[in-house]
Formats: sequence, C-alpha cells, structure tokens
Amino acid sequence: MPKANPYYDPSKNHHTPTGFCNPGYPESHSPEMVKRWQRERKEQHLPHPPDAGYPGFIEQWWQPADFNMPGNAVWWLGHATLLYQINGMHILTDPVFSLRVSPVSFYGPKRLTDVPAKINRLPPIDVVLISHNHYDHLDLPSLRRLIKHSPQVRFIVPLGLKKLVEKQGAVRVDELDWWDSLVIDGVTFTSVPARHWSVRTLWDQNQTLWCGWMISANARNYYFSGDTAYSPILLEIAQRFQSIEMAALPIGAYAPRWMMEAHHINPQEAVRLHRELACKQSFAIHWGVFELADESLDEPPMELHRALKQQGVSEQEFQLIKLGARLAL
Repeated sequence: MPKANPYYDPSKNHHTPTGFCNPGYPESHSPEMVKRWQRERKEQHLPHPPDAGYPGFIEQWWQPADFNMPGNAVWWLGHATLLYQINGMHILTDPVFSLRVSPVSFYGPKRLTDVPAKINRLPPIDVVLISHNHYDHLDLPSLRRLIKHSPQVRFIVPLGLKKLVEKQGAVRVDELDWWDSLVIDGVTFTSVPARHWSVRTLWDQNQTLWCGWMISANARNYYFSGDTAYSPILLEIAQRFQSIEMAALPIGAYAPRWMMEAHHINPQEAVRLHRELACKQSFAIHWGVFELADESLDEPPMELHRALKQQGVSEQEFQLIKLGARLAL
C-alpha cells in the first residue's frame, strides 16, 4: 500500500495523498512501455557510436575546467552538473562525478566522457541544488565526497529528499516546494516547476518532488531546468520571472519520442522553451556524457543546430559549449 504523503496540501495540484504528480498529465509510462523500449533498443543496437567515434567526440567536446578566472560565471561540468560563481558564492547543481549512474557500481549507464574537474579540484562549495532523485542527478557517492571536501556546504532539495541527503553526512539541508524561495547571503534560490517524475527503488515512485531552480542575484535570474518534459506549466516561470539572463536547458536523452516525450525535452522543444521564456541567453546541458536514451552522443548538437535555424534563434543566443567550458554571467 502506498505511503501517505507527509507534505500533502490539497490546495496544490501537484500534490497527491501519496506523493506528487504532473498537473494535467496522466502517468507517463508503464512497465510494458519500458519493456518495449528495452527490446527495440537491443534489436536495433542503439545507441550508435558518434560519427567520429568516442575518442573523436571527446576531443571535440571536452576540455579541462579552469576555475582561476574571476567574476560571475558558470561552468558546465557535464550532464546536469553546473558550477555557478556568483558574488563569491559557489553553487553546484546535481553533482554527479561517479563512473556510473546506477544503484550499483558495477552495472548501469557508464560515463563516456570524463568529468572536466575532480571534486578535489573544485573551489569550496557553498550551496548544492538538487533537482530530483534519479541516479544521474542525485549521486550519493558524489555527495559524500563533496561533504568531505566542503563540510559546511548547504543543500537545497525538493520535498522529500532531506533525510536521504542528511544520511550522507550533510548538516544543513533545506526542502522546498514549487515556488518556495530561500535567501542565502543575498542570493535567492527558488524552486520552480518541472514536468518529470521521481524514483530510486521499486517502492517509492513519485514520493519525492522534482523541480528546476532559479538563482537570482544582482537583479538577474539564472534558470537551471533540471530534467523536464515540455509542459505549459513551465510558462508560469516566465510570468513570475519576467527577465531570465541565462538558462541551462537540456537537449539530450530524448529518443524515442514515444517513450521519452513525457520525460525530457528534445532540442526543438529546448529552443521553443528558450523563446517562450524570453531567455536572453541559453546553453545546452544534459547531453554528451551518458547514453541514457537511443540517440547517439553527437546527435543532440546536430539537432540543436537544425532547431535554431528553423526557429530563427542565433547560435550566440543559444550556445553549445564544451564540457568544462566557462560562460561569463
């Protein structure tokens, strides 16, 4: 029998008595859909290697991260792991530094491009933002190493994840619902909606919340989407934050659409979201590290180029950057 949701608020349409949901959408997948996807993936030998092979892909898209430059900036450390440097504060999103994203260390999606900087090379981390509990976004070994590296780091997580993060040794953990905000040293962190789901075991589906994050400082807003499928609920972000200086938007893990459309936006939807949120600038994340879906590692950037051209957005406005690259904020 499902557990009761201790956070349940009947006035909020993303709450249910036993967990959380995506307002306006039914359950997004079934065991039969998963079995069909796994079967077809195996039969078609997907995903295919990059056109230049894995070494060629890495040579094109990877560089070591250099944290020595001053000023407000963001570094892409691979997948959904970003390091923001804002007013001297260091903020890390969805830190994943492990070889695999899996319940076990010997099986599951394997890292195909190395991290641009090991944890011991990071500056002291002040805040960690977690978007949801999937293994490619909430990696417990990485959290434990980060806590040893930065013992006073503060975690901000969606509802339901505080106890799990505290078990890793964290001493300061705050849980937020959608649209809740927390101010730390003049920087405001706001949990914003996403269309996704949560699960870590066979028994806890959608019992913890998922979200994106808005980081606000110096009258500027920086949007980290986490994982999200396309949904009109995302447009409320533009209504509440009428100016978004920089957005980190996912472009990978989207194929096949009949399976992934309810979980992840594709490059075309990422560009659409960039336009509908009126982002001044965006850059692509959530690609090029793990083979989580059926597209090859090098397909998302090619699809993004097409989407930008089709929708009339310049490649300076929505950027592709290398793993390890830095963007000034």
